[in-house]
Amino acid sequence: MAPQQDAGAGAEAERPGFAGHYRLERRLGSGGMGVVHLARSTSGLRLAVKVVHAEYAKDPDFRGRFRQEVAAARRVSGAFTASVVDADPEAERPWMATLYIPGPTLADEVKRNGPLDAPQLRRVMAGLAEALRDIHRVGVVHRDLKPSNVLLSEDGPKVIDFGISRPKDSELRTETGKLIGTPPFMAPEQFRRPREVGPAADIFALGSVLVHAATGRGPFDSDSPYVVAYQVVHDEPDLTGVPDELSELVRRCLAKEPEERPTPDELMAGLRAVAASYDTRVFIPSQRIADEPVSRARSRPERAPEKPASQEPAPRRRPAVRRMYVSGATLAAVVAGAVVAVQLGDAPPPKRPATHSAAAFAGWTSEPLSATGGMPHCAHAAEAVLCAHGGTVSALRPSDGKVLWRHGTGAEVARTPVVSGSMVLPYEGGTRLKALDTASGRTVWDRTVPEGVEVSSAGPLVVLGQGDGTVTRVDGVTGETVWERTVPGESEVTDVAVFGASGPVFVTSSAPDGGHTQVTALDPGDGEVRWQARLKGALEPVGTDGEAVHFLSADPRSDRTDALVRHVPGSGTTTPYALPVPRNDTVATGRGKVMYLVAQGGSLEAFDLITRDRLWTLETGVTRASAPVSDGRHVFQSAPDGRLLAVDARSGRLVGQTAPRLGAGDRVVASLPAPVLAGDRVYASAPDGTVFAVDADDPAAW
Repeated sequence: MAPQQDAGAGAEAERPGFAGHYRLERRLGSGGMGVVHLARSTSGLRLAVKVVHAEYAKDPDFRGRFRQEVAAARRVSGAFTASVVDADPEAERPWMATLYIPGPTLADEVKRNGPLDAPQLRRVMAGLAEALRDIHRVGVVHRDLKPSNVLLSEDGPKVIDFGISRPKDSELRTETGKLIGTPPFMAPEQFRRPREVGPAADIFALGSVLVHAATGRGPFDSDSPYVVAYQVVHDEPDLTGVPDELSELVRRCLAKEPEERPTPDELMAGLRAVAASYDTRVFIPSQRIADEPVSRARSRPERAPEKPASQEPAPRRRPAVRRMYVSGATLAAVVAGAVVAVQLGDAPPPKRPATHSAAAFAGWTSEPLSATGGMPHCAHAAEAVLCAHGGTVSALRPSDGKVLWRHGTGAEVARTPVVSGSMVLPYEGGTRLKALDTASGRTVWDRTVPEGVEVSSAGPLVVLGQGDGTVTRVDGVTGETVWERTVPGESEVTDVAVFGASGPVFVTSSAPDGGHTQVTALDPGDGEVRWQARLKGALEPVGTDGEAVHFLSADPRSDRTDALVRHVPGSGTTTPYALPVPRNDTVATGRGKVMYLVAQGGSLEAFDLITRDRLWTLETGVTRASAPVSDGRHVFQSAPDGRLLAVDARSGRLVGQTAPRLGAGDRVVASLPAPVLAGDRVYASAPDGTVFAVDADDPAAW
């Protein structure tokens, strides 16, 4: 079908049919610099594509500004913005494509349904603080945060439109005498010394945005932009109508001097003090109209506010801590920073037909395991599903979810129990490790371990790792030390990983500059070195296919995953697969030669590491998902709202999902535990504190 034409006069009324190879379907919005269209990629992915007006495309200075916008947008792609998919600043009509995210802008929501209530305001404030933290972390200042640049998506607010944002190291500078921004949401320094605008200006804008969201007006209000500018610089803000519990935080954001404003981290700490907890549940506007194309992306004039929305992005650095990885067979990653769960197998198991008889597993949902909610972290044993939550480990009967026993740990447990044979090993506090009988909850052994030690397990193999390179194998039945070895590295050990009961145990350490990584493989039986290699890049191990070891490679400058690497120890062959676009905060699971990769922003991709082909990609819309797990037929992952998603492992098609299970209070889920696969069942948890089980063979029936 030919693209529809927008009403209007002149050449601009006729839309181009394509931007690059993306077909433009309909107009979402327009601003002074360009038009934003809903578009589709060849595979059917929905995108928001900004196409620059023809008159500006002829201006070399504008092209420079547009190149800067694209660079800033790519730099900050992540969970709290819309990821950049593609762009061509050098095209005859420059354009940029970002993920299309349904949802109204904050400006549209307030105009349509009135001010937000206090819980909604807390969620929006928390989401914007997290977004600014990630934007500023990569050295970008937005400079035009306002209600029409905040998109209310189903999984939280997104900051969009980086048209006048500026990286701190950009060569482009604000021209003398020209103010850029929207006066009611500009900080005093943007009027007084625009060349010196820094991250604190975005915090001031956040305060103004919150006042608008709470009252429908700004803290400085006038029909004249000149009067508003004077008020911003000289007057106190009007916070009438802002909820009392938030007014002091908002007032601090609106301090006249940049150094007196809180940082995003301080804001989040303040919010935690205001409400003991708050969540990231979906923001569902109260009067969403079906099929109504609310603006998701927008082009905007340099000074005047405009209508719809452009979208753009923000990365998060992977935490600089050691990570422990375990086989998907045990699903027992127990490090605070663990982000990869790996399943092994040289080939997918034979496909089992979906069962629709009366004997099919009907599934169950437990009662909340904690009165305060939060997602339990679970593992599977023969006798029970073992779930850590708060200061307790609970054992649930696999057939119906009934609680069989509980064990108080005496410490907050926010990590997955480690299952070794018939034992569950909850990591208690910082210096104790306990083994419990999975059938009765009886303590079998208890030992002291060094503070900060991390635990990894595959079948009966239990390994403890320390940052100084000391690796210890523990007998899971007796708790006794089998062997201990210190592996010297290039620097502090970054990963200790076990991917199967037959080993080996992989110990990695990266050079400080990220130029290379030392990989040491230890024999699980006696701890002797099987092989050692020095590989190029900053690598983290994520699995093995029996012949080779698989790694994710990160760009040391940005910490984004830029390649997948396959290393064959026998031949010493190392084969990298460069990703088309670097990914932020990736998590991965491997099954044989196939790796499933999840990145912030919602993309789930499958790669064949032998042929170096990308098999498929799916945009799930879940900007922060758990590590995926796979049985060879489906790929499963959990979402922050408690949904469990199932994707066909061969085609990449979403084939099933459960209903959201949100907590009653306001709560941020600190970490998302991966689902647990056991035979024909999948076990998962939700923010309301429940654990549930569904039939792995028939996701369409969920």
